[in-house]
Amino acid sequence: MALRNVRVVELIGLAPGPFCGKILADFGATVNVIHRVEGSPLDIMSNGKRLISVNLKAKEGKDIIKKLCKNSDVLIDTYRPGVLEKLGLGPEVLLNENKRLIYARLSGFGQDGCYKNKAGHDINYSAMSGVLSMLAKNKEPPSPPINILADFAGGSLLCALGIVIALFERNQSNKGQVIDCSMTEGAAYIASWLFKSRIFSFMNQEPGCNVLDGGAAFYKTYKTKDGKFMAVGAIESQFYSQFLNALQLSEETYSQYSDQNMCKKKFEEIFLTKTQSEWSEIFKNLDACVTPVIDFNIVDKHELSLSRSSFYRDNNNLVTPEPAPRLSRTPAFSSGKKETPDHGQHTLEILKELGYTDTEIDDLIKNGIIFAKTKSKI
Repeated sequence: MALRNVRVVELIGLAPGPFCGKILADFGATVNVIHRVEGSPLDIMSNGKRLISVNLKAKEGKDIIKKLCKNSDVLIDTYRPGVLEKLGLGPEVLLNENKRLIYARLSGFGQDGCYKNKAGHDINYSAMSGVLSMLAKNKEPPSPPINILADFAGGSLLCALGIVIALFERNQSNKGQVIDCSMTEGAAYIASWLFKSRIFSFMNQEPGCNVLDGGAAFYKTYKTKDGKFMAVGAIESQFYSQFLNALQLSEETYSQYSDQNMCKKKFEEIFLTKTQSEWSEIFKNLDACVTPVIDFNIVDKHELSLSRSSFYRDNNNLVTPEPAPRLSRTPAFSSGKKETPDHGQHTLEILKELGYTDTEIDDLIKNGIIFAKTKSKI
């Protein structure tokens, strides 16, 4: 696996940090997650990682983190700016002890600037990035795409990319560095094409009136007879022609330059005459850029997913995506297929790797510095 020799320390946080760690773990990195002694809620991405529970407020706990980082390649910090500095675990300290450490800081608004200490969530970061303003229609309030845009695309994914880039550069300089990954800036960067595309007429109208955001009848979803949906993306003329042929409509009357509201109304009427399955069969062998909208809970059953083994079912029988992209020589292996570790399960294992004796470990447990699933035996 591509990252098999990379050791990562992940400070447990909400979803963006754990997903960043999951990406690295999927591609082979050893990820050690720092949990609180009393436990950390909402950790649903710990599969394939090792869990160590440490009291970061105690000096002995901080010493454990320092030793762990000294023997690691990457630290993922998801706390608010300045928190780790107050704990004596800031980049100046840790990079001084390990000059090759990649210190990745994943936050909402970045490590500096006037918003650095403000609380927020995906909806706030997407809003401040400028992108959320584009996700509106008919002058209605913008609707965030759940929490994918800032948390995961602009946050987790770009942070993981930054880590891999920094690791690549380290091969040349032999030096680590600090990564400042702002989810707000990340969301904006993901949307670079949207910012630049305003020079084109098909993307410079009011939100909801452009070709790609619902303004065009040929780039839209339509409800079917059985209450499901079909996705139409027939932008190019050759695809649009096949689309109209399948609907048995005349291009003379329903061209891409015709009144789009009229076209939408007609397309809506026609799609309601057949089920999703029937429409899928009609468009199956046509190059019309028309596909069914597959339900989230059964996407693994569709022939496309089955033909590429794109998903699997986890221990809770939940549909789970396989890692992407696919590497031909050093492919990833989904960490989700591995066991879900218990709170403090790897505390003893990790501490022994760091050179702690059984006696020292027992003292740390008695003093509430660490929590271990099974107490060490002297």
